[in-house]
Amino acid sequence: MSFLAAYGLLAHALIFGAIAALLPLGILRPKAALAATTLALLVGIAPGLHGIFGTPSVTLLQLALLQLANKTPSPFTVRAAIGVLAFAVIFYAMSWGVGPFDLYALGFQPRAILMAMLPLAAALHWRKMHAALLILAVDLAAYATGVFPNFWDVLIDPLLVLLAFCMVARQAYLRFSARGNR
Repeated sequence: MSFLAAYGLLAHALIFGAIAALLPLGILRPKAALAATTLALLVGIAPGLHGIFGTPSVTLLQLALLQLANKTPSPFTVRAAIGVLAFAVIFYAMSWGVGPFDLYALGFQPRAILMAMLPLAAALHWRKMHAALLILAVDLAAYATGVFPNFWDVLIDPLLVLLAFCMVARQAYLRFSARGNR
C-alpha cells in the first residue's frame, strides 16, 4: 500500500469520526467520535469513502481534526464555504474543458499558484485569521513533501465541496424558515 493510499484511508476514518462528533451526544461525544473513527477502519466505511471520493485534501483532514478536537469556532464558516463553492464552480468547470485552459493542470507546475498564496497568506495574517493561516501553512508543507502530485489535491476535493454545499444549503434553509415564522 502506498503512503497516499494509507493517508486516504486514515483521513477518511478521521473525517467519519468528525461527522460523528457533530451528533448531540453531550459528554459521550468524544467517545462516539473515537468509536466511529475505529469502526470506519474496521467495517469498511473508510475504504468505501476512499473509493467514492478519492483521497481527501489535507484541508479537509485539518478541518476534521479541528472538529474532533472540539475547536470552536471553526475556521470553516459559511462565508468560507461560499468561497469554496464559488471557486469549485470555476475550478471544476475549467477542469472539464469549459474555458481557455485547465486549472487542474496548473497544479502539476504550481509556481504561479504558490505565488498567489503570498497575498492570500498576507490577507489572512492581516485579518488575524490565524487558524486559516495555519491550515494554509500545513497544506503548503504537505505539498512540499512530494506525496501529492498536484497542488490542488492538497487544497480542495469533492468531499470538501460537498461539505461547503451542505453548510450553505443549511444556512439558506434556516434563513428561509426564519422568514416563514414571522
